Amino acid sequence: MPTAEDDAATRLENRETVRLPIQRRSAPRTAPPRARKAPLALASGVTTLWAAVVSFVPMLVVVGLVYALDQSGVGAGRIVRFGLAAWLLAHGVPIHTGLGAVSLVPLALSLVAAWRVARAGVHTSRAIGARRGTSPWPAIAAGAAVGVTYGVIGGIAAAVAGESIVRSILTLLVFGFVAGSVGALVEARTLARLAGRTPSALRDGIRTGVVGALLILGAGAALAGVAVAVNGGDAAQIIHDYRAGVAGQLGLLLVCGLYAPNLVTWSASYLVGPGFVIGNGTSISVAAVTVGPLPALPVLAGLPGGPAAGWGSLLLGVPLAAALGAGALLGRRSGRASWPVLLGAAAVSGPVAGLLLGLASLASSGSLGGDRLATIGPHTAWTAVLTAAVVAVGVALAAALTKIFSGVRRGRA
Repeated sequence: MPTAEDDAATRLENRETVRLPIQRRSAPRTAPPRARKAPLALASGVTTLWAAVVSFVPMLVVVGLVYALDQSGVGAGRIVRFGLAAWLLAHGVPIHTGLGAVSLVPLALSLVAAWRVARAGVHTSRAIGARRGTSPWPAIAAGAAVGVTYGVIGGIAAAVAGESIVRSILTLLVFGFVAGSVGALVEARTLARLAGRTPSALRDGIRTGVVGALLILGAGAALAGVAVAVNGGDAAQIIHDYRAGVAGQLGLLLVCGLYAPNLVTWSASYLVGPGFVIGNGTSISVAAVTVGPLPALPVLAGLPGGPAAGWGSLLLGVPLAAALGAGALLGRRSGRASWPVLLGAAAVSGPVAGLLLGLASLASSGSLGGDRLATIGPHTAWTAVLTAAVVAVGVALAAALTKIFSGVRRGRA
């Protein structure tokens, strides 16, 4: 008959064994599986082609609706060719029409294309593992691959549309490289690491200059919207005069929407002071307005009929108010910084804002064919210079006052 000691020994023998610590240390360790990397050419080809398709389809729809204006019943092949030409125009490639060369870029589609190409750079850098290292070269390689692929797509589009193949390849290559590299470098956190190593005065100055430029553009957008709304009856009459049906009117409104960022930039230049021109005989500024023959577009119904007078002259203070707002934000964010750092950031913000408004003015300029509309857009140089001066002064004043008042409040507390 088994005893209690025998039962305990049996349970001990049947108990599941465990590995001792020394056995766990000696056990072989398996390396974690390495993430598979996609070939650079394949990754950039897929992502960039998708980016091109996403930005081309809206333009194709707009072109199809615009052709409904004259109810000519053109074939699908012609619509595709003109859609490709308009898509190239959105990247800065001039196209040739019966009225002459057209180089006025629809900035709304340009922004969509830049966003999609930047996302192509993000996805390409992820596919090749550019984020897992500290070197920026894999991200730059991803941006270069996106640029090359985009250039090839531009060349094919130009061949189908009948435009300059070499010009299209080079323009879209640069466009794709810049936008794709920005997306790849952001994904690889290269720009974040670079910002962390930048002196605080320079970093805050760049940020404040960007904010000031965006505030001025926002004010321009508000002014343009109010002007069109106030003259809504004239705009509606222009749409009605086309007598193109619902599809044609929708196409006309979409064309105006594609050029809305251009109009916002023109309006911002109007607020800053230099103003803009629309071909021969039409010059618009706060101080003087001359209106000549204009294209029949509803958005142009909001153009002023004369120089700003009375309360309208207060519009000249809008850019300064935007600069004061940006300076107040700088003072709140850097209130404990030293005076040299704060004033240095204010000095940097002016040229940054001027450069951004100047580039926006340059991008929103162009031509719409023949001699009468050969020059359209803001006065770029003066817009950049005056913006830089106004933003630098406004930011310095507001940041200094904010710092002083913050110090007074802290002293009372």
